[in-house]
Amino acid sequence: MRVPGFRAAGVHCGIKEAEPDLALIVSDGPAAAAGLFTRSSVVGAPVELCRAHLRTGRARAVVANSGISNVAMGARGRRDAAEMARCAAAALDAHPTEILVASTGVIGEPLPMARVRRGIRAAAAAANERGLAQAAEAIRTTDTFAKTAVSALRIGGRTVTVAGVAKGSGMIEPNLATMLAFLVTDASASPGFLRRVLRAAADASFNRLTVDGETSTSDTLLLLAGGAAGNPVLRGPASPGARRFAAAVAEVSVALARDLARDGEGATKLVTVRVEGARTRAEAERAARRVANSLLVKTALFGGDANWGRVLQTVGAANVALRLDRSEVKLCGVVVFRRGAATGPAARRRAAAKLRAAEVEVAVRLGAGRASARLWTCDLSTEYVRINAEYTT
Repeated sequence: MRVPGFRAAGVHCGIKEAEPDLALIVSDGPAAAAGLFTRSSVVGAPVELCRAHLRTGRARAVVANSGISNVAMGARGRRDAAEMARCAAAALDAHPTEILVASTGVIGEPLPMARVRRGIRAAAAAANERGLAQAAEAIRTTDTFAKTAVSALRIGGRTVTVAGVAKGSGMIEPNLATMLAFLVTDASASPGFLRRVLRAAADASFNRLTVDGETSTSDTLLLLAGGAAGNPVLRGPASPGARRFAAAVAEVSVALARDLARDGEGATKLVTVRVEGARTRAEAERAARRVANSLLVKTALFGGDANWGRVLQTVGAANVALRLDRSEVKLCGVVVFRRGAATGPAARRRAAAKLRAAEVEVAVRLGAGRASARLWTCDLSTEYVRINAEYTT
């Protein structure tokens, strides 16, 4: 996976025992940049630093560590985030305000800064055009696999590439971002245009995602455009190729979001939740999130139990308009409830058989209007309990 004008690396600096734990993504020159972050009132020092540095709309690099989140560390945390930026800037001959920082892992632990500094220098020396895959490995925490995605398009006769890496497995129900996701492109674009594209892509992807209904302190979504493709600068929706570029960013974001749901902590199934026939979009969204975050629904899906009653009861608790005589519940395409009654044991057996698949769908029709919503989530297994019961021990 290669994006012209960018280099990257993933190294082991010593936060974790043996795995890669420090990533660096570098633009060969100043890149237009945009970012979205958690809306939690408890945020990590790297989020605060990124918000400040992105005011210029330009960046040279992203440096990220895994294993420790640098959250709730007070003045020390802010100093450490700033030191990560300074160290990366020195290694890359850049200004510290051109460096964006992210951290993920355990809350309330100090970063071993001597190791982090050595890791940043090592990553800068190792950065190469094929290094995005290694960067994706280095930002993992409880993830079981690295998340990467890429898309290509043509703008103004030039080939443009959009690529992304992400991490996230638990503590995921983003609000304008996800755990960590870094997108890079060789397109030439203005920072204002990137902000609009990124927000739209997040709303269609990362904001359609929940694993456990918990919003992270460190959610960070970044998009850097280096300009090496040489296309006419994308400045707004009327720019030639703007729609195709926005679609490519959304495509990469959706692929990453689906992988995040697929790799939810302890997950055995990727679950798509669809709600149709809602009175308003807000009510469709509320009903979909009730289903996607319901412990009863998620455990039923883990067990392959076609228990449509659990779906219906949690929608009923969502305080949305619903016409039971016009409602419908489908599991993996099998109608198990329609117009106020179950469709019978045979349908339930067919649905149960399909629920054994690695990718399943829960669809609900409310019969109250025309609005709809879609979310991605996962089942809830006994492994989720084990992982989070032992997270810091």
